[in-house]
Amino acid sequence: QVQLVESGGGLVQAGGSLRLSCAASGRSFSSYAMGWFRQAPGKEREFVAGISRGGYSTRYSDSVKGRFTISRDNAKRTVYLQMASLKPGDTAVYYCAAAGLIASITSPDYWGQGTQVTVSS
Repeated sequence: QVQLVESGGGLVQAGGSLRLSCAASGRSFSSYAMGWFRQAPGKEREFVAGISRGGYSTRYSDSVKGRFTISRDNAKRTVYLQMASLKPGDTAVYYCAAAGLIASITSPDYWGQGTQVTVSS
């Protein structure tokens, strides 16, 4: 089992940047692929970014590619989402997620509680 706690959300102007963090507790953090999802009011939760267990491979949705960067520090048991050039359409609750050895990060096993990101225009 792994517990995930997001932080770093808040208000930002369009074009600005935010850095989200997800702190994990539990056993063998490095055995989990990690990722970020987001959900805006009235919309389905969508995949944003994922990173492999060793941190050597990343994947992004088309809507954030080139603007967001996911990274992880296995020693600190933390995954990050650096968000740049933010747009009002990025406004959502952002969720950290973890996938075990069998699962794909697009269908994670564990979720954090979410952190609100609001981008004003």
